Amino acid sequence: MSVSSSGSAAYSGSLEGSNAQRGLWSSRLAFILAATGSAVGLGNIWKFPYVTGENGGGAFVLVYLLCIAIIGIPIMMAEVMIGRRGGHSPVNSIKAIAQRDGLNPAWKLVGAVGILAGFLILSFYSVIGGWAISYVGTTASGQLSGQTADAVGAIFSGLLSNPGTLLLWHTVFMALVMLVVAKGVRSGLERAVSILMPALFVLLLIVVGYAMTTGHFGQAAAFLFQPDFSKLTTSGVLVALGHAFFTLSLGMAVMMAYGSYLPKKISIAKTSITVSVIDTGVALLAGLAIFPIVFANGLEPGAGPGLIFQTLPLAFGQMPMGSLFGTLFFVLLIFAAWTSGISLLEPIVEWLEEQKGMNRTVSTLGAGVVCWALGIASILSLNLWADFAPLGFIPMLEGKTIFDLLDFFTANILLPLGGLLVALMAGWVMSKPAMEKELALSPGTFNLWFVTVRFITPIAVGVVFIYNLM
Repeated sequence: MSVSSSGSAAYSGSLEGSNAQRGLWSSRLAFILAATGSAVGLGNIWKFPYVTGENGGGAFVLVYLLCIAIIGIPIMMAEVMIGRRGGHSPVNSIKAIAQRDGLNPAWKLVGAVGILAGFLILSFYSVIGGWAISYVGTTASGQLSGQTADAVGAIFSGLLSNPGTLLLWHTVFMALVMLVVAKGVRSGLERAVSILMPALFVLLLIVVGYAMTTGHFGQAAAFLFQPDFSKLTTSGVLVALGHAFFTLSLGMAVMMAYGSYLPKKISIAKTSITVSVIDTGVALLAGLAIFPIVFANGLEPGAGPGLIFQTLPLAFGQMPMGSLFGTLFFVLLIFAAWTSGISLLEPIVEWLEEQKGMNRTVSTLGAGVVCWALGIASILSLNLWADFAPLGFIPMLEGKTIFDLLDFFTANILLPLGGLLVALMAGWVMSKPAMEKELALSPGTFNLWFVTVRFITPIAVGVVFIYNLM
């Protein structure tokens, strides 16, 4: 039965056979591509290179890899396990598990926190995805060729100051996301990622190959992989810890939603590790694609958020065949943002199907349009409402626009809170025998995961949570 028919049936709360009544991934590879598509996004191509540049390179990367192992993988396994065991949307999966294990029904709020986080993130993520779409045309037309740093900065500033243009590309991006999600698991999500993810990898490898011709590839590799701990600060360690958590799409209910479509015969541990490894590999490849170009043009690797939309366009404008490879780079960025956007919309659509009895098309249209409308507030905060700080009376939020507030609230509060609650639920309240059965690990491996998710992960996420608020 296709997933589009699952929403019309009343939610029963049963754990037995619930997955079989819904759309399922056709294979382990399909789930890996979908989960990787969710994890691989602007965080890998945009954020990872610039936070690595800001925090000294190799030492930061080493800490980041350790954090993926001790935080990212355990929480991903827990989220996928909850989704598959519950067999419904994140909220209803936890509700079903709570009924079965005799838990407080308030635990279903864990799923609600994740869905809310993903929904809010998509509203402004779509705006940034629109920037990437705009830059494909800007780069392909040769507008960046031979431009000065001030001229390239003016192009980006001109884009942000034009609400009409931003609205157009935001609308295009949301329409692309809704088009895929409306078609369900196999016809939509699975078919899209089976095309987009291989294409993304090929494009990334092409850009890395181009970066190798700059003569600065060795310098970039040394910057990424030779640790210099004198450049690593306490703040850098916490940034690495936080980014390792967020880059895997954790805390936003995505992996619970995708896990609910995972057949019972597929290993949760193996797939979670595979997704984490691929996601990390893409981030490192993005660094190898970007830093040689940055170094070849004498630019600053710690350029911050402007690295992708100001620093790199300046570099592409000065390089042989820069327009071609710059265009390919921004197409790559669109693919990464698109697959992540699909995953962010899926949990709320799945919940609307179950809870409100809507079919897949109506639930996608409803959730997508509301998310699109919220994105308009982010667009206006970049220009017409740039001086409007709704919560400016709170010292830590002084000067933050609507766009800034959405970013701050999701990244610093909702995501770590969601991840912390997942770790606490798996480590302290869920049935241990039921988890052993669902994960199907050897006793030693299960105990290692259980101790990690019970003690180490909550402490680490809690530290990030407190640090972000401070």
